[in-house]
Amino acid sequence: MKRRTFIRQMGATGILLGTGLSPALAFGDRPSNRLTILHTNDWHSRIDPFPQDGGRNAGQGGVVRRARRIEQFRQEAEHVLLLDSGDIFQGTPYFNLYQGELEFKLMSQMGYDAATIGNHDFDAGIEILDKQMNAHANFPFINCNYDFRNTPLSGKVAPYQIFRRGDLRIGVLGIGIELEGLVPTALTGETQYLDPIQKANETALHLKEEEGCDLVICLSHLGHRYREEIVSDMILAAQSRNIDIILGGHTHTFLDEPVIVKNRNDQGVLVNQVGWAGILLGRIDVVFERRSGKRCFSCANEWLS
Repeated sequence: MKRRTFIRQMGATGILLGTGLSPALAFGDRPSNRLTILHTNDWHSRIDPFPQDGGRNAGQGGVVRRARRIEQFRQEAEHVLLLDSGDIFQGTPYFNLYQGELEFKLMSQMGYDAATIGNHDFDAGIEILDKQMNAHANFPFINCNYDFRNTPLSGKVAPYQIFRRGDLRIGVLGIGIELEGLVPTALTGETQYLDPIQKANETALHLKEEEGCDLVICLSHLGHRYREEIVSDMILAAQSRNIDIILGGHTHTFLDEPVIVKNRNDQGVLVNQVGWAGILLGRIDVVFERRSGKRCFSCANEWLS
């Protein structure tokens, strides 16, 4: 498995280049202060590896490989979060036949902690999405900028979740892309789209100030970057406050390493996305230094082949 690795140190004063030491050596290897974040995006119902047909992705990906690697990480690290940034559905006959049942069953078996909702997750209609979530997903879906009142998902999608890992409180919020013009209204019902930057900042402020979270993660299905002035992860990061990490989806962007963007408070926000189809598994390790308030981030995204 090929790995792409970087080390950065981030704190209240902004961004500093890493020392070359591992996070454990830089800040002391106390497990209660270390978090491993594993993340995926844009599964698109790719259950099997790509066929060995000579194509660009031949033999890569596959749920079995991903599940085995996730289990290895859990054996190696005490505190792990497994997250997904949407578009779980659509792309292979598995979705056409089972309408998301298989994907949610597999994610539940792999122990996903949370996911946000992508535009293709509405492709069988909001009623089917609700049915499959209720029957087969034992993890929460989170989104703070879709208003699901007067839809089957009313009251079933929280704006955020808080996870405890050792001494750490991790806040995770979700945001989604504008659905109008992208998904037929017959599939989304009366779902209302709200400003993602405003809602993300409101939710992140609540998580930091009122809930006392040590880290705030945004699961985004906005897309990494556009030529036009469309709201993207890069724009969100630059206009954000209190968000530490943005884990993106939608544009199928394979990043060589996470991008660091200065937010409105001149603090660094780490932005990552790992392509599509489960070819790449994202991994971010965070080590917290309580006395200084600094956090050291390392990334080792892995190709599953």
